[in-house]
Amino acid sequence: MRPTGERPVRDHTPASLIALHEAGYAVVDATIGDGVGIDIGCGLGTESVSLARDGRRIIGIDYDHATAHTAATLLDGTVCADARVIPIASNALDWVCSSHIIEHFTDPDRHVAEIARVLRPGGVGVVLTPNEPADFENPFHVHLFTPEALRSMLERHFDDVTVTGLTGNERVTAEFERRRRTGRRILALDVFGLRHRLPDRALAMVHTIGRRLLYPILNRGNAEVTTAADFHLMDPAEPITDDVLVLAAIVRAS
Repeated sequence: MRPTGERPVRDHTPASLIALHEAGYAVVDATIGDGVGIDIGCGLGTESVSLARDGRRIIGIDYDHATAHTAATLLDGTVCADARVIPIASNALDWVCSSHIIEHFTDPDRHVAEIARVLRPGGVGVVLTPNEPADFENPFHVHLFTPEALRSMLERHFDDVTVTGLTGNERVTAEFERRRRTGRRILALDVFGLRHRLPDRALAMVHTIGRRLLYPILNRGNAEVTTAADFHLMDPAEPITDDVLVLAAIVRAS
């Protein structure tokens, strides 16, 4: 899989971003039960396998054929498919993981409708996506959510919806803010806003090249390695502030 900076890739993506994704999968693992489920946007499957245990079968779904082929070496089964048209029968699954996928769709409602369709009554879905105020300019993220907007969309398809946050400790929160400040300084060099005049594909290419250059620097710049243990799932009663990194939604099919 060619690194674009968008998919987390070990030894390329900063350790804190890898850890954030791993923490998200830990939330999924603690939320779903046994049975058959899918990891939508499984990538290479390296995070999906953290969900593996006796009594649970994982099917990976990824839109890229080569990536899905690689993931098939780690998972029970892998399907190359569009997450807005999941090739699985209705009411067939016990659980669904949608980790950092929904923000990539201009029509995310179709994605949620498919999650609702494939879950059997009592099935559980976990949707992880960046918190809009905490996210940084990213051409791959075409539909960002506030907690209220995410809840509103999910409630169109599920009666039982809980939205909370996945955030880091004080040190990690400061690290992400430093990264955003660095990004803002770099973008400030584009005084005429020329990047906004580029075609979407060209802007994504510029973004990819920029991350390839910047990520190795960020990887060297942190003396203390961040792990999944540096993140925690917030209590649903806690307010989700603008610096909370990720929204974590849990839905249950009726």
